[in-house]
Amino acid sequence: MWVLIFSAMFIAAGTAVIYLTSRFHKFAYVDKCCGDKKAVRILLAALPVVLVGAFTGCILGAVNAIIIFIHWMVIWFVCDLVNNIIRKKRSTEFKRYYAGVIAIVITVVYLAAGWYMAHHVWQTSYTINTEKKVGNLRIVQIADSHVGTTFDGEGFAEQMERIQSENPDIVVVTGDYVDDDTTKQDMIAACKALGDLQTTYGVYYSFGNHDKGFYGAEYRGYSGADLISELEKNGVTVLQDENVLIDNRFYIIGRQDRLEASRMEMKELVAGLDDDKYMIVLDHQPHDYDAQEQAGVDLVLSGHTHGGQLFPINYVGEWTKENEKTYGLEKRGNTNFIVTSGISCWAIDFKTGCKSEYVMIDVEGTDKE
Repeated sequence: MWVLIFSAMFIAAGTAVIYLTSRFHKFAYVDKCCGDKKAVRILLAALPVVLVGAFTGCILGAVNAIIIFIHWMVIWFVCDLVNNIIRKKRSTEFKRYYAGVIAIVITVVYLAAGWYMAHHVWQTSYTINTEKKVGNLRIVQIADSHVGTTFDGEGFAEQMERIQSENPDIVVVTGDYVDDDTTKQDMIAACKALGDLQTTYGVYYSFGNHDKGFYGAEYRGYSGADLISELEKNGVTVLQDENVLIDNRFYIIGRQDRLEASRMEMKELVAGLDDDKYMIVLDHQPHDYDAQEQAGVDLVLSGHTHGGQLFPINYVGEWTKENEKTYGLEKRGNTNFIVTSGISCWAIDFKTGCKSEYVMIDVEGTDKE
């Protein structure tokens, strides 16, 4: 699937370069500078496209440069379409190529907003009611920090200071905490930041598809086992198809990632648990809703989707059945499901279809015994 996605991106980027060059060809400066010299006209029209590609590629990397070019092409195409409609109604040509100027301005503003949505972190709050005797419980959920993308280890620590100010009873990390490009130094700093949190019941962690690394320990300088060791050294409880009963009030059930061949079925994870206790499941990928509802768990917390990240392809994961939900709160039977857009993002530094966030969940139950 990823091969198809990246192949489509590169094809779209190549199309964008050709299309944008043809659009710059329509600006008056090309005629003034080159006259009828066709080859020179093409080179001059291509120059701004090449410069933008080189600059964004060097500063933001190839993936983000491709994202910029695809957005630029689509916005320019729409501006040209609107320009042609207006021109036909006016029955006269515009003296200047206003559509091109407007397309450039809209692209810059749109992607600047997308950059801000990815790099600024909001708090999103939910209130969940239950008849179970859990009392009041404040959970803060983070996911998809991919440390090193929009913030490094120190930046992650600053976000943990914000979370500390929420006075959480418990903090849960639902996967993709790090990835293959997270340095060992940033990983260690981020683990220390989790260890510095002061909560009533501690910090709990379940793995995502990126955390253990796809390219081996040699690539990034540490293994999944090293990550577990660093987390546990800082007092974080790592759960891999395991559960823990807290304060005789509620369970935290941490699942292995969906890609793990040894992952247990949901019914196996809850076998023997007390149904009267509130059950919270940490499951990185939102892809097992029927089994989780049937298992009778109360709350399932996921990430992975990045909230769809880019408009208008936000819901591709749902359309292809890779994810059961892209973002937000949904209730099925007695089970509440929450999918966060994540506190950061992976590879792409823009969010045009959502925002970066951490989630604060206030569970309001009957008083505990």
